[in-house]
Amino acid sequence: MLHRAARIEDAIQEFREQRARKRGLLPTVIPYAGYGAPGWVRVLGRVLLTREGGRPGRASVRGWRSFTSVAVNDVIVIVTVGSTEHRVTADRGGVIDVRLDSDLPIGWQTVSIRTDDPMSDDAPAVEAPVYIVDPDSGFGIVSDIDDTVMVTALPRPFLAAWNTFVLDEHARTPTPGMAVLYDRLASQRPGAPIIYLSTGAWNVAPTLTRFLSRNLYPRGPLLLTDWGPTHDRVFRSGRAHKEKSLEQLASDFPYIRWLLVGDDGQHDEEIYGQFATSHPGRVAAVAIRQLSPGEAVLAGGRSKADDWSSKTDVPWIYSPDGAGMAAKLKEIPLV
Repeated sequence: MLHRAARIEDAIQEFREQRARKRGLLPTVIPYAGYGAPGWVRVLGRVLLTREGGRPGRASVRGWRSFTSVAVNDVIVIVTVGSTEHRVTADRGGVIDVRLDSDLPIGWQTVSIRTDDPMSDDAPAVEAPVYIVDPDSGFGIVSDIDDTVMVTALPRPFLAAWNTFVLDEHARTPTPGMAVLYDRLASQRPGAPIIYLSTGAWNVAPTLTRFLSRNLYPRGPLLLTDWGPTHDRVFRSGRAHKEKSLEQLASDFPYIRWLLVGDDGQHDEEIYGQFATSHPGRVAAVAIRQLSPGEAVLAGGRSKADDWSSKTDVPWIYSPDGAGMAAKLKEIPLV
């Protein structure tokens, strides 16, 4: 049984979808970057109702406008991987998140996605990038976003709303030295995947992607979440999303040791520490960005997880910026 809040959300969503279709809005696929390995691929995207009706220009919508589009619940989409078509169903929020058989070669590739909607038969398929990881790659990076690769300097209760509804990628500040650090690690270990893991909503994926590209961060899939109630909760748990995503990555890539990067203003230390404890040998190191005193106050204080470095057998490093992390990582064998 769905939680009451979820049932209310579904009723509102159905009403908005009916009104949007009467106004002539058509299904639009917003593609997100996915990942995979030889034999399979994880495809990510979302289906919204827009006036463009499948035209790719809608993907550039920013800020609060990204939340005014109407998601299409439980819609059928056709994903073409190589020469094979797969019919899959988006979830309650229009999110496409499926694992499919694949024969794509290693490296960045593309799959195509289109809606199976008679009202938009003339809409072109959109291409979603996917990164196929080399099985011989023994190293990868999982990075938080807020206060790790970008400086937010906002109280946590207002952070999500501000980043989502107000700012675009031009107004966000990159964390000093982090892009250089990630680029150096990627160049030293060709083929290593980098995954950006955040509690942010899928609605802001295009904005975050442009921010990362504009500030020269290495290209990589985003693992975000959807806002709103679930079958048993009024609000989704950001912490649970991160824990589930790490478990998924551990299952997907059993041959990779991860560098886990986060900050000391949330639960990153505890999440990473628990993951390292439950997956011996799967974590190369944990790198934690130390917030400034002002940032820590806005974040509600620093986390109380300082002892995780003694509870695990993996190296932990702490630094306020990417340059400090780079210097300390030189002393650690990451692969």
